Amino acid sequence: MSSSASRLQSPQAALASRAVICAMLAALAFAARAGDMKPLNDEEMSGVRGSDGLAFNLRDFSLTGPLTLTYTSPGPSPTKLWLGNFSLSRSDDPSATFSDPYTLRVVSRGAGLADMIRLTEPANLNGVLKWQFAADWGTSANGIDFNGGALLVQDLVTRGGSLSLTTPATPGVEGIAFGLALQADIGNLIIRPRGRDDITQADPATVTEQLRFSGIKLGAADASGVMLNTPWAIADATTQPGIFNAITDASGNSFLHIGIGWPTTAAGASIGGMSIDSIVFKSDTLPGGQMDLGSSRIGTIQLQYLDVKLKPGF
Repeated sequence: MSSSASRLQSPQAALASRAVICAMLAALAFAARAGDMKPLNDEEMSGVRGSDGLAFNLRDFSLTGPLTLTYTSPGPSPTKLWLGNFSLSRSDDPSATFSDPYTLRVVSRGAGLADMIRLTEPANLNGVLKWQFAADWGTSANGIDFNGGALLVQDLVTRGGSLSLTTPATPGVEGIAFGLALQADIGNLIIRPRGRDDITQADPATVTEQLRFSGIKLGAADASGVMLNTPWAIADATTQPGIFNAITDASGNSFLHIGIGWPTTAAGASIGGMSIDSIVFKSDTLPGGQMDLGSSRIGTIQLQYLDVKLKPGF
């Protein structure tokens, strides 16, 4: 009786034994295949290419709260610029949640250059995806705190733009090199010095002071100033890279640096265009309560070079 019982196994023990046998067989099969593997030389390795990425989208996105972003300049008398009390949301396009997503990819540039990470936004052809934004802002300098009021962006529609990030190709230069392409329509860009009031309305009766830019369009254009309804390449990570880094000068002063290099192609910098349907000042001190400056348009814009340094004391 005891000898028979010693040969019996529980169902769990039987499954464990089978798992061990399967693992051993898999290891033997891999070892047999590994015997056929050969190392690659440098020339063969140079022909190997890989690609990674993902697609994602947003549904019912909103961000509201006491978050504050502050830039403080270095130095013995630091100054501050802050943006806080955020309200950010986006409307959805349920019919295109999966067919028109954001994409995040690793893109090869070739020619011995480092790969880049590229974020591409939805094409948003129907213009249903719209962003709403509001924040308070202010500065502090020389012992004086200034509350600038509120900044509002209503009905921001972007289409097919992209942001590319990589490392600088110039020897000895550190930081983040970037490319930026943008096509945007903005319903209203508003500055309210006395507070945000109703952020869903462009001109509520309770707001007595504001500056409003309406019907803003920004995108690529041709040489004659005709908008092409495509993103404008403000910076290109390969042919006209932007740069974001920290620099220390000969005196030991450090500052943030944002720039766009000279174009390296015969075609030169990409051409963009911008138009604004109306610019209106509203104030209870003006005759009639407001001043309408009409519309504005820049037919062609080319950024050949940009160099911005946020120095101490700025």
